Amino acid sequence: MSKRRKDVPSGRAISIQQPFVEMILNGKKKYEYRSRQTHIRGRVYLYASKNKARLIEHGHGVDRFARGVIVGSVEIVDCREFDRGDYFGYKLRRPKRYKKHLKPKFQPQPCFFFPFEQKSSKKKRRKAS
Repeated sequence: MSKRRKDVPSGRAISIQQPFVEMILNGKKKYEYRSRQTHIRGRVYLYASKNKARLIEHGHGVDRFARGVIVGSVEIVDCREFDRGDYFGYKLRRPKRYKKHLKPKFQPQPCFFFPFEQKSSKKKRRKAS
């Protein structure tokens, strides 16, 4: 049985470390910075990665925030390249915190992934008749 929610029609998630996920949910972080551009727009799940490094680096206890689960969703409305050209900012809007966390069925990836269904990048080939 899938735990997929109807508010994320694409079924796609973005993986982000804590405490940044919490900052997004609280409306304090408006951009997610990455080394690659994205053409993805619309609502995506917010997956709080299991990595502890950023929590420790920012002086938070490792058990203070949820990790390894989907904690909410957010809309990606734009992507822009910054002056130096070596990183991009994904413009975020309307964060939504879930009352119950969702555990992904499939293995999280460093950036975007599909937590509740297998998606293949390979196109199906037609059989020659």
